[in-house]
Amino acid sequence: MRKPIIAGNWKMNKTASEGAKLVNELAPLVKDANCDVVVCVPAIDIPAVAEAIKGTNIQLGAQNVHFEAHGAFTGEIAADMLKEYGVKYVIVGHSERRSYFNDTDETVNKRMHAALNAGITPIVCLGETLEQRRTGKTEEVLDEQIEKSLKGVDDLSRIVIAYEPIWAIGTGVTATADQANETIGYIRKKCAEVFCPKCAEKVRIQYGGSMNAGNCKELMAMPEIDGGLIGGASLKADAFSAIVNYDK
Repeated sequence: MRKPIIAGNWKMNKTASEGAKLVNELAPLVKDANCDVVVCVPAIDIPAVAEAIKGTNIQLGAQNVHFEAHGAFTGEIAADMLKEYGVKYVIVGHSERRSYFNDTDETVNKRMHAALNAGITPIVCLGETLEQRRTGKTEEVLDEQIEKSLKGVDDLSRIVIAYEPIWAIGTGVTATADQANETIGYIRKKCAEVFCPKCAEKVRIQYGGSMNAGNCKELMAMPEIDGGLIGGASLKADAFSAIVNYDK
């Protein structure tokens, strides 16, 4: 059985003090969760949040990692820097990083391996645009992302995949539960072809398109969906905890 994972992506929100306050509010609300609970916070918030989550079941995540261990890369953060603060997960290849900061499948692959080499679990984001879905290219896009972004993974259970239909991020538009389940099922099928069937059955695949307290139960009831990568709803303790406690 794949243990569900609900991860909050705060994006560029919350100061360090605000972040610590949020997890202090969140901790008692999710202490009995039956899933892995992760908060992926801005880099500058990591020290404060790392301190605030001590003694809780909340795990710390980052939002990006550079693919080199060190060097002249102004503004970037290496995997070992994250690891020293207890970061367990890191998002790589989010559509916003791909769109605004020129991340490619190749650089996403490098970031993924940098995280793995440091013992950090990468949450690798895949997904299509609205235009690609409308023109019937969803599977073609996902095929290329899986083959290139995940290239060289020796054990799929060491990563988490987040399917994020780009047309459903921050728009309030959500893929139906059946749409999300069908596409995530396709991702798993493709992973079985590229890697191996047993590996594909082990990898956890999240849905990352506007999951919220109102739709989480239906989405999480789907057999292929193993969790959620939550954006806006992760910025409020009550909203995020309602998703984490979807099974209660």
